Amino acid sequence: MGICDAVAVAKILNATLVIPHFEVNPVWQDSSSFMDIFDVDHFINVLKDDISIVKELPDEFSWSTREYYATAIRDTRVKTAPVHATANWYLDNVLPVLQSYGIAAIAPFSHRLTFDNLPMDIQQLRCKVNFQALVFVPHIRELGDALVHRLRYSSARTGLPNSDYQKKTDLIDNNGARKFVVLHLRFDKDMAAHSACDFGGGKAEKLALAKYRQVIWQGRVLNSQFTDEELRSQGRCPLTPEEIGLLLAALGFDKNTRLYLASHKVYGGEARISTLRMLFPQMEDKKSLTSSDERSMIKGKASLLAAVDYYVGMHSDIFISASPGNMHNALVGHRTYKNLKTIRPNMASLGQLFLNKTISWSEFQQAVVGGHQNRHGEIRLKKPKQSIYTYPAPGCMCNA
Repeated sequence: MGICDAVAVAKILNATLVIPHFEVNPVWQDSSSFMDIFDVDHFINVLKDDISIVKELPDEFSWSTREYYATAIRDTRVKTAPVHATANWYLDNVLPVLQSYGIAAIAPFSHRLTFDNLPMDIQQLRCKVNFQALVFVPHIRELGDALVHRLRYSSARTGLPNSDYQKKTDLIDNNGARKFVVLHLRFDKDMAAHSACDFGGGKAEKLALAKYRQVIWQGRVLNSQFTDEELRSQGRCPLTPEEIGLLLAALGFDKNTRLYLASHKVYGGEARISTLRMLFPQMEDKKSLTSSDERSMIKGKASLLAAVDYYVGMHSDIFISASPGNMHNALVGHRTYKNLKTIRPNMASLGQLFLNKTISWSEFQQAVVGGHQNRHGEIRLKKPKQSIYTYPAPGCMCNA
């Protein structure tokens, strides 16, 4: 999303864009570059009629390095861009730097361009970058295609719900391809700690998450002012593997469902997902469907691992995420753009249901189905201040 915004800002300023540099996330510790993840030649070619893009700085600006900006305050570094800055802000504050020095380095650059009140051509350029210019490098696409093929054509039985979603007679198409669901299980240690929720692990788990929270965010977690019950009733707690399993079962998915688990390291390991695997024994992931040789080029690289899961998620019949987040938002928007089915969990409704320890299964199932009406992939129009990447209609999908 930051890349799309960078292209848009370059267009606003009539400037040449240097392929963006990625920060190393303190949690994922992945130093993968733009060119490690995305097909840079495709990126440049698709956008050649919109802006000028170069892979590296010209020699005359070779002094403009990360080390150069790290040692002192520099006139060519702009670090004051407000969150969701307007186009006029860039014209007033960055264009003069470009005109004076021929170069401007904008950092930080996360969520630094508004989603509203921009010229239509700028909005449509963002869409073009997101949905056309950004494609993964060939080896990511090849591995993703292999995973999709094995999910569709393996000998294992597969299934989708018996409810309104799909009838079992439709599980296999005329070509013998089976349908599958991608579940983005966003339940890693980082997410668990940042949520400030209680996941039933007792005092030891609470202490471990509190310590991790202190190390990574120096204790700055906004949700910590609320009780666990308040957080759950407000829908602020990520769904655990057990909870997402109950949600899927209540919606009509069963043991025949072919489920692909898109996830990094699950907090609690295999023991944490054992209940989910019991409910859905045909659950697969990158490791179960590929050999170690096939995974060698992405091993230990969080961004590339996520790219593979994203690719498979875009080729699934149904996508569902256990909790909102960047991956969820990007896939929801991309699948909306492609008119693909996505189930959006009603976090507040589910949080309140899971707090009820005496509810029967039939009551729970009825409440889940009722709480997820109109959350099965219907296109939602973007509202003011909402992301055009998550809500591409109408800006990316309709001609003015």
